[in-house]
Amino acid sequence: MPVPRPEHPKPQMRRESWQNLNGRWEFETDMSVSGMDRELWKKENLTGEITVPFCPESVLSGVHFTDFIPAVWYKKKVDIPAEKLNGRVVLHFGAVDYFSRVWVNGVEVGTHKGGYSSFSFDITKAAVAGENAITVYARDDNRAGKQPSGKQSPKYYSHGCSYTRTTGIWQTVWLEFTPESYIKSVKLTPDAAGKKLYVDAVVTGAGAFSAKAFFKGKPAGEARIETMGRNARLAVDLSEIFLWDAGKPNLYDLTLTFGSGDTADVIQSYFGIRYIEWKNHAIYLNGRPLFQRLALDQGFYPDGIYTAPSDDALVKDIELSLELGFNGARLHEKVFEERFLYHADRLGYLVWGEHANWGLDIDKPEGLLHFLPEWTEILERDYNHPSIIGWCPFNESWDRGSFKAGEHGVLYNVYKATKLFDETRPVIDTSGYHHVITDIYDTHDYRQDAAAFAESYKNLQPGEIYEPKPDSQKYGGQPFFVSEYGGMWWVPGGDKGASWGYSMPKSEEEVCACYEGLTDALTQSEAVCAFCYTQLYDVEQEKNGLYTYAREKKFSDEIYERIKKTNLKKAAIEK
Repeated sequence: MPVPRPEHPKPQMRRESWQNLNGRWEFETDMSVSGMDRELWKKENLTGEITVPFCPESVLSGVHFTDFIPAVWYKKKVDIPAEKLNGRVVLHFGAVDYFSRVWVNGVEVGTHKGGYSSFSFDITKAAVAGENAITVYARDDNRAGKQPSGKQSPKYYSHGCSYTRTTGIWQTVWLEFTPESYIKSVKLTPDAAGKKLYVDAVVTGAGAFSAKAFFKGKPAGEARIETMGRNARLAVDLSEIFLWDAGKPNLYDLTLTFGSGDTADVIQSYFGIRYIEWKNHAIYLNGRPLFQRLALDQGFYPDGIYTAPSDDALVKDIELSLELGFNGARLHEKVFEERFLYHADRLGYLVWGEHANWGLDIDKPEGLLHFLPEWTEILERDYNHPSIIGWCPFNESWDRGSFKAGEHGVLYNVYKATKLFDETRPVIDTSGYHHVITDIYDTHDYRQDAAAFAESYKNLQPGEIYEPKPDSQKYGGQPFFVSEYGGMWWVPGGDKGASWGYSMPKSEEEVCACYEGLTDALTQSEAVCAFCYTQLYDVEQEKNGLYTYAREKKFSDEIYERIKKTNLKKAAIEK
């Protein structure tokens, strides 16, 4: 059986020596959460099977059990040749929802909390030449209010905009074989004005650290430094600057080397150079105001739930969006896998990095403890991707009466922590409402009367906004972004069944006319710098996508051409 999702899961940290562990694993559900007491990590074999990296709720996993699963166990026997033990063996997980514990040959090698961030363990001391048993325990409870769970349904059935849950492993698992001294992580910060790339590396061991940049195979700059261990910082002077831009994805290749000779750790990576500013009531990319024409992308798949069935499926979602004249997406209530960001990088596709905050109670101070550690791991994992145009840790955090508008410690502190890690991108504290401290002021406006909608935006001047919830938050002069609108229900054939959307048009023509009216109102407003249409494709019972859940067409080619033409109109801020 071919290994599912065989591609390298971290295109910006590619070593030659690695082993994909996707495929058949032994598996058991732990409905009574008693597996720890029963010491299942010592058990020779588990009772069932699953196909990793697909969650047990999905069809592709081979399990397809969609009821609540409080805990699960995985086991896989992995052969490691003796020569691979000359250096270090590192076990990586793309994502495991939610709390995980890992053993190798019965020895516990680590734990991790967070269902969306990647993590790894150095398992060198536990590994042996020949067969190794890897056991993973995952506990998940998205009804406790103590973990971000995004759009995973807190009820038995999917309903409204809550969908089938994901438990346990849902991204690629792999081994890396590194030298004794190796590069643990790198942070790449481009400086277009200074014609430099700053490389901040975390390493183990001491030695020479170097970086060599290339553009289309031609050397573009290099730098080298001796480090005594832990940290290494380089400034690579670049001979020529080719800016990464929307639709113009200029990417440099980058080779990172730590050590020398046969024991050197060599990583193949890449980077893009671009600079973002938020000023004059607009978002600027590479010195010019760029209107962001975004689609809402929720990252769900009919057969894989949170996990794309193939790498091609990730590419297809971006291509479908680009074909309709969008230049990017809000990656909504989910942290997308790095392969998606890689394709966005290479296709020149703008994205907003968001966390899956729904399901987490942030009205109590401990909400920060359940959110911030994982969010900082997400920032560290995704910082290097040029396609990420901004950060949005929360979506619709609401006001449940426990705090006054403009006062919320969790939102304030997460914003501040995000800015400490990344000053190069704008941060939206919480999309829609209720803003506490934010670089971009965004609202959600799901009104379907195109004429009334247009009336609200047509006379706005830069620095003015239309605020659907004026009693909840206060505008401070930031760039203005309508980050959710539209949501028109449409099912080909007209049988709505149990589906829903924000409106129920009577014909394709009515859908298109409404799309044109709403979108024109935003692009032609001098006050609006970006829009995000809900949504690119249907998800389960939510039928307000421009494509079906299976990514098939819902409308005639003529309708799609009109939508594309509307999206591509020059916006007022671009004139």
